[in-house]
Amino acid sequence: MRVVGLMSGTSADGVDAAVVEIQERARAKPLGLRLVAQHRIAYPRGLQERILAAATNGHVADVCHLNAVLGEWFARAALGAIRRARLRPQDIALIGSHGQTIHHLPAPRREPGLGAIRSTLQIASPAVIAERTGITTVADFRSRDVAAGGEGAPLTPYMHALCFAHPTRSRLVVNLGGICNVTHVPAGGRLTRVRAFDTGPANMALDLLAARLSRGRRRMDAGGRWAARGEPDPRLLRNLLRHPFLRRRPPKSTGREEFGERFVTALLRRRRGRPEDLLATATLMTAMTIGGARRWLSGPIDDVIVGGGGVRNRTLMRNLSEVFAPTPVRTFDDLGYDSRAFEAVTFAVLAYQSVHGRPTNLPYVTGARRPVVLGTLTPGFAERRGRAARA
Repeated sequence: MRVVGLMSGTSADGVDAAVVEIQERARAKPLGLRLVAQHRIAYPRGLQERILAAATNGHVADVCHLNAVLGEWFARAALGAIRRARLRPQDIALIGSHGQTIHHLPAPRREPGLGAIRSTLQIASPAVIAERTGITTVADFRSRDVAAGGEGAPLTPYMHALCFAHPTRSRLVVNLGGICNVTHVPAGGRLTRVRAFDTGPANMALDLLAARLSRGRRRMDAGGRWAARGEPDPRLLRNLLRHPFLRRRPPKSTGREEFGERFVTALLRRRRGRPEDLLATATLMTAMTIGGARRWLSGPIDDVIVGGGGVRNRTLMRNLSEVFAPTPVRTFDDLGYDSRAFEAVTFAVLAYQSVHGRPTNLPYVTGARRPVVLGTLTPGFAERRGRAARA
C-alpha cells in the first residue's frame, strides 16, 4: 500500500510530507517500509506567527479559520510529495495526517459532574485534505489515547521500536523536535518493555530565543553556530534544571503551554551576559534534560540514536555526545532512516495500522487504560474507496 504521511511539529514552521510503500512481512518484522519521496512546505512567516498566537491566546474564530487554512496547506504538501514520487493521487491508498497541535493539556482538569478531563487539539481539517486530494485521510491520532486515559503523547515510540530494535543492543532513541521525547528500546525490542516520554524543550525554545534575541531577524540558531560562540551560565543552568516538569515521573508529555513563550520570556528576564551565552545555556539544558531521562529508565543504553530537526544543530549534538560519553551518539541517517522525513513516515504507518484495526498506542508509555486504534477516518472520493480497500 502506498501511503502519504503528513506532519507539522510544535515549532509550526511548515509541513513535512512523505510517500511510503508499506508491505506486510513475517511476524519477526511485521512491516516493510520504503520511503519513495518526501516534500516540505515552509509556512509563510506571517502564517507561522498566526499559528503560534492562536496556540497561546487565540480566539475561537482564529482557530476555526486556521483549521481550514492548514487543511489547504497539508493538502498541498501531500500533492507535492505525490508529484515528487512521479505518481498520481489515484495511486495513493491513504493519507495519515498528524495535523498542527494548537493546544495540549495532558494534566487532568476537574470538570463538575465529570471528574478529571484531559484534552488535546490538532488542527488542519482532514475534510479539506480528503476533498483536495480525493484520498481517504486518517487524522486526529492523539485524541483516542487521551479518551482512554492517556496523555496522547508521545506516539512515535511505536515506530522507534519498529525501526530501531536490535537483538542484543538496548537503544535510546531521541527525537529532537520542538519538544524532545525519548524512547528506550531494550534488546530484543518487545513492545511491552519499551518506555518513552517527553523530556522537555528542544527546538521550540531555542528557535523562540533566537528570534527574540535577534529582534526577529532570525527564525532559529542555524547549525547552533550562535550558541557555539557562547559560554553556558552555570547558575542559570542549575535553576533551569529545577523545572517541575523535569522532576515528574512518566508517563508525561508537554508542549508550548509549558515551554513556549512564557518559558522563554522568563528565561530572558534571567539573562546575564551576551545573547550567545543565553543560547549556549539553553542548548546545554536541552542536552542535560535528555541525559537526565536515564533516572526513569532501567537497563543499559548501548546506543543513542538521534533524529528530528535538532540533528542539524551541531552545538546541541556535541553537547549530547558529552552528556552520554562514552556511549556512542548516532543519527537516524547513520542507520539508514531520513531524519527529516521520519515523523511524516510515522504517521503514514499509524494510518496504515488504523485502517487495519491495529492499536498503535503503547499504554505503558502514554498512561492509557488499554491499547486503542488511533485516528478518525475521512473517506476520499467514492470512486477511489474500492481501490484503497483492495490495496
